[in-house]
Amino acid sequence: MSAQSPRYRRILLKLSGEALMGGDAYGINRQTIAGIVSEIKAIVDLGVQVGVVIGGGNIFRGVAPAARGMDRAQADYMGMLATVMNGLALHDAMRSAGMASRVQSALNIEQVVEPYIRAKAIRYLEQGRTVIFSGGTGNPFFTTDTAAALRGAEIGAEIVLKATKVD
Repeated sequence: MSAQSPRYRRILLKLSGEALMGGDAYGINRQTIAGIVSEIKAIVDLGVQVGVVIGGGNIFRGVAPAARGMDRAQADYMGMLATVMNGLALHDAMRSAGMASRVQSALNIEQVVEPYIRAKAIRYLEQGRTVIFSGGTGNPFFTTDTAAALRGAEIGAEIVLKATKVD
């Protein structure tokens, strides 16, 4: 393997929602997300196929106190929707950086993002597009870390990298 050749051909990156906050208390810090996208772009420019599973803690953890006492499954669905919002923000930042990307969701909300379809995700990766997986697993009681392991296995990622910022 030459010094210029990447070690992995296809990777899955797990980003926490909190990683998007930068120094802010909640939400999405545009400078921070631009920096993350710049680092992902550098990897993609090496020819590495990148899938990203995004968390929703930057949005949902701020709502969590209001969700106390709420049905757990209902609260988990709210968290899944937060990941879709983050996926859209990441996609927009990638578009601004000149990257080709697609957002897929485990939840069916086709007016906003396309549904997760394994074969399409793999085809997008092979075309050099970054695929952003949102909506977790689509099932309550599972974390986005579980979704990362699942999507990584499904797309044939050679490694799953966890880049999270969670208390």
